Amino acid sequence: QVPLVESGGGLVQPGGSLRLSCATPGSISKIETMGWYRQSPGKERELVASISYDAGTNYGEGVKGRFTISRGDARNTVSLQMNNLQPEDTAVYFCFAVGVWAAGDFDPTDHWGKGTPVTVSR
Repeated sequence: QVPLVESGGGLVQPGGSLRLSCATPGSISKIETMGWYRQSPGKERELVASISYDAGTNYGEGVKGRFTISRGDARNTVSLQMNNLQPEDTAVYFCFAVGVWAAGDFDPTDHWGKGTPVTVSR
């Protein structure tokens, strides 16, 4: 299991912004795809955004134009800039990584962080 460490969640008022970050160990040489899912109480986990190694992006319908996903220079970190947050964005946000190269070995399975809560409320 690849440890994914998330940070940046918290409480924000409607219209505000937050930036989530997710880091992986330095021993990883390459990750094919990274991104974020979110889950609200009583709802299924849904894709927020994903980004491939060559920076191709994919966004969930509800966040297009408000959220921006990016990868760090080392490409084994991922960030999610969230602007104009609304109460419906309230959820636990989970970082994921799939297609991991480390020590010359390739692991095609999914890896998940523990989640960071985002609450949008007055």
